[in-house]
Amino acid sequence: MSLFHRYCLILLLSSTLLTSGCLFHTRRVEQTISPVALKSATKEQLIAYINSQAAKIQTMQATVDIDTSVGGAKKGKVTEYKEIRGYVLARKPAMLRMIGLLPILRNTAFDMVSDGREFKVSIPPKNRFVVGRNDVMVPNPQQPLENLRPQIIYDALLLRPIDEQNEKAVLENGIEIVNGEKNRKFQQADYAIDVIHLAEGDAWLSRKIVFSRVDLLPHRQLIYDQAGDLVTDASYSDYKDNGGVLFPSVIEIRRPEEEYDITLHMVKLEINLPLDNNKFVLEKPPGAQVIHLEPQRSAVGGGSH
Repeated sequence: MSLFHRYCLILLLSSTLLTSGCLFHTRRVEQTISPVALKSATKEQLIAYINSQAAKIQTMQATVDIDTSVGGAKKGKVTEYKEIRGYVLARKPAMLRMIGLLPILRNTAFDMVSDGREFKVSIPPKNRFVVGRNDVMVPNPQQPLENLRPQIIYDALLLRPIDEQNEKAVLENGIEIVNGEKNRKFQQADYAIDVIHLAEGDAWLSRKIVFSRVDLLPHRQLIYDQAGDLVTDASYSDYKDNGGVLFPSVIEIRRPEEEYDITLHMVKLEINLPLDNNKFVLEKPPGAQVIHLEPQRSAVGGGSH
């Protein structure tokens, strides 16, 4: 059989199979890509946004509702605490104070303060006063509030600018899963700025700031320690304009290692009002048991502050 006749035979067989539908079936594939129109930005534009927003906020004071849960796979259970009213004060470069009130009676549940290096936590219901360094973690599963660190809250609240002297930023094009109508899940492209910390000839992933491509706003921040472990996973949603500064109204702070989760719902937010030093002074209540946390291991955040 000549080559020409072979080609004719193959063509005839292919046409017959296609028209008869014996070997080929067509089926519908459910759409998995988000139909929402996405915005684009360059690495330079995303970095400029991070740095400009960081420069706009020097102080903040907020009235918040706080939801807390403690536990997970390691503990074998999750304990959720009722929503409590709280107050957050922050002043750059690293001052933070956070107060939580007990439900109904509104007595102080906890009061914590930090200058960026050292912290104090007063827990009146337990009659305990904890003092230590921000870079020291001594998890106490029996006393969940003692695992809180003001620096953790500060780093999640206020995005730090990218330090061109000691950090390198890399753009990553990623995919996130989002919820659509009727609880359908879609894949949606996003951007991430990976912040690499440089120090003494070494380099490690310090932060990952994830931008939604729907609004080009930061919707998540992942903070790592020098060993590469994820120590803080913060999510941001419901942005609102506060005097020309876009700020999230809901901030969820997850600590996978200690297995606790804190969600702050902004009730009232004021930015760049003066905050005196005395706002960040916390004295030991009379008769409180003082607990000094001694250095054991570093696990608060990625990079230097």
